[in-house]
Amino acid sequence: MAKVTGIGGIFFKARNDDKALASWYQTHLGIELEEFGGATLKWEKDTAEDKGLTVWMIDEKESDWFSPSSSTFMINYRIDDMEGMIAQLKNAGVEILQGPESHENGKFVWILDPDGNKVELWEPKIWDEKNKS
Repeated sequence: MAKVTGIGGIFFKARNDDKALASWYQTHLGIELEEFGGATLKWEKDTAEDKGLTVWMIDEKESDWFSPSSSTFMINYRIDDMEGMIAQLKNAGVEILQGPESHENGKFVWILDPDGNKVELWEPKIWDEKNKS
């Protein structure tokens, strides 16, 4: 059975100034922002090759990334078997909004939960000697 193995990222929209909000989190909670505007919070005890990580980012107020959900957040769950997860969701009558898509860091698919929150599912890329550079 396919299953969630952790949270791959937490994403939410700023209600006002995204840069000011990100700065507040950096100043008051010590979240170190990277060039892309978010943070990568690494979990050292994770047994995956990447040791587990969570991406943290504040998106612009006008973003439509979370559409069709009206929520101001979207959670990215790490999964271990994209094909199995898609089959499982379809068998349960859960609509796949988008995907699967392959990107440089893995495969993604998007669904809505029963409350209408958009959920991103991510199967991290398996790195080998050919693609580690």
